[in-house]
Amino acid sequence: MGKGIDTALAKLLPVLAPGDASHPASPEREAVLAALNGVLGDRLAAEHNLLATPMTMRYQGQALNGHALPAMPDANGKILMLVHGLCMNDLQWQTSYNGQPVNHGAALAQALGYTPIYLRYNSGLHTSQNGHELSRQLTQLVTHWPVPIEEITVIAHSMGGLLTRSALHDAQQTGQVWPRHLKNIVFLGTPHHGAPLERAGNWVDVILGSTRFSAPFAKLGQLRSAGITDLRYGHLLDSDWEGHNRFHRQPDRREPLLLPEGVACYTVAATLSPQRGRLADRLLGDGLVPLPSALGQHEEPRRSLVFAKDAQHIVYRTGHMALLSRPEVTQQMVQWLTPGT
Repeated sequence: MGKGIDTALAKLLPVLAPGDASHPASPEREAVLAALNGVLGDRLAAEHNLLATPMTMRYQGQALNGHALPAMPDANGKILMLVHGLCMNDLQWQTSYNGQPVNHGAALAQALGYTPIYLRYNSGLHTSQNGHELSRQLTQLVTHWPVPIEEITVIAHSMGGLLTRSALHDAQQTGQVWPRHLKNIVFLGTPHHGAPLERAGNWVDVILGSTRFSAPFAKLGQLRSAGITDLRYGHLLDSDWEGHNRFHRQPDRREPLLLPEGVACYTVAATLSPQRGRLADRLLGDGLVPLPSALGQHEEPRRSLVFAKDAQHIVYRTGHMALLSRPEVTQQMVQWLTPGT
C-alpha cells in the first residue's frame, strides 16, 4: 500500500503544482490538497514532499510573511483569527446557505470591525506540532502588526479548536506575548474530548465525502494520519502521544488542560436530532462529534471544561460541516462578541 501511495503521489505532483500570479490555484485544487494533507499530511511532511502544506496566515487571500508584513491599509487593532478543521483549508470558510453566501469571518468583520486573518495548515500533523508552530507565528504576527493591537479573537472549527488550545498552552509555557492580547475564543463543533468515529476511520469518510473534489480520498481513511488519531481523545500536548503506538487501543492518558483564565470562551455544538436526548447526544451528535464532547463535558470532573451557561449554544437538526454555513451561528457569535453584551 505504501508503494502504491508513493506512486500515486508522484503522479499528483504536476496536477497539484502550486499556482502563480498568472495562474492562481483553484479552490478545487486547494480542497483536494487539504484533503490529502488531512489523510497523509504527516507522511508528506516527513518525506519533505512538495504536496505537504506549510502553515501560513492569510490576509485577503494572500499568505503573510510574519517577519515582513505587506501594506495592510485596512488593518486595525482587532484581529480575528479563523482556524479550519481536519482535511480543510482557509477557503472553505466561504460557503452558502439557501443559495446565499456565508463567511463567518467576513460577517464578523462587517458587524464588529475585525480584521480577519485565516490560518491554513497541514491537518495531518499532530495537533501539538501544529500548536507549537501556530504559537510561533502568532508571536511574529503581533510583533509586526502595523497598528497597536486591541484584541485577538479566535473562531475555530472542529480540530481548529484543539489546535488553538494547544498553541495557547505552548505560548504560556514558553512566555510568548500574544496571549496578552487574546480576548475571545469561539469553538464550533470542537471535539474537546475526542470523537468515537475516529477509531474506525469514519471521520475521514464523512469529511472527505462532503465534496466531490475530496471524495476519492475517503478510501484512504484507514491509514489515518497523526492528526486524525489525535481526535480519538482530543490530544493537545506532545506528552499525550509521545511513546505510544497511536493505532493501539488504550485508555485516555491525556494531561488535563482546562480552559484558559482571563479569556472569554464560547462553544457552539450541533446535533442532528431535533431535541436533546441522552442516546442522541452521545451516539448521534453532529454526525462526527458527540454533543458532550463539543460542550466540554466529561465523566471525570478534572477533565471537564466549564463553559458558562450563556456561553453555550446548541444548533439542532444540523451536521458538523453545516456549522460553517448556518446564519444562526453567525448571529450567535455577533451577540457574544458585541462589546457590553
